[in-house]
Amino acid sequence: QNTSVLSASIVLTLVGMMLHLHLFKIDQESMLIIGSIGVQMNTLYASGRESVRFIEMRKVKDIVINEAIYMQKVIYYLCILLIDPGNPTGVSEVVPVFQSAKPRLDCLSQVYRSCQEILQQTQEEQ
Repeated sequence: QNTSVLSASIVLTLVGMMLHLHLFKIDQESMLIIGSIGVQMNTLYASGRESVRFIEMRKVKDIVINEAIYMQKVIYYLCILLIDPGNPTGVSEVVPVFQSAKPRLDCLSQVYRSCQEILQQTQEEQ
């Protein structure tokens, strides 16, 4: 009786850990921006599963660094602002880029400057 309860709880714990690894544990995040095409964001999970999101450049209004207060400290994160189709001056959605990594502000600033250069080149070409 006791061994079957112990075995069942061990199996449930292992299954829960595997589900957590498969669904939530992120190993790597990356962003690729190509001025004439769009922005691709890749997320690689510990289980090997990969999630890819692509945003067309014509939908991108701007890329900004946002700040938030989290657990009594300020964190910074990179966001993509999407153009609202009904109101071209408005924003329809704010898409955070690096959700798990939480890079420092100096790292985000370098990525931000590179993205802004590409966005400016794209706007000049149009």
